[in-house]
Amino acid sequence: MAYFLVKTEPTDYSFDDLMHDGRTIWNGVTNRLALINLRAMKKNDQVFIYHSGKEKSVVGIASVGGSSDSDKGPVVELKAVRALDLKVSLSEIKSRKEFRNFDLVRNSRLSVMKVPDDLWEKILKLSGGG
Repeated sequence: MAYFLVKTEPTDYSFDDLMHDGRTIWNGVTNRLALINLRAMKKNDQVFIYHSGKEKSVVGIASVGGSSDSDKGPVVELKAVRALDLKVSLSEIKSRKEFRNFDLVRNSRLSVMKVPDDLWEKILKLSGGG
């Protein structure tokens, strides 16, 4: 199993929307590196949902229900898993040296990224889970 993070503007589509819908199709990605990461997602991989904009926090977890390629690029089905007990803010992540090479810190424009196993566990701990 692999771990990822996807960013969304909560005024466009929030984690609460995903919880309400149960599942959604994730597409429309145009950045080359983000497309590579989206194509790498496989069924049952785990995905942090990150609210961009004013909130700038990791807020929930989804799982990959499946993936395919369409004429407009890769398409991934995300299924809601659960909200995090505590949101993990970008400022909290940036304040910790173990995250200094994490794409969320280094490449702020990237909308889909891999999350190394150890950083996944650290974010879960910061969220009150683990």
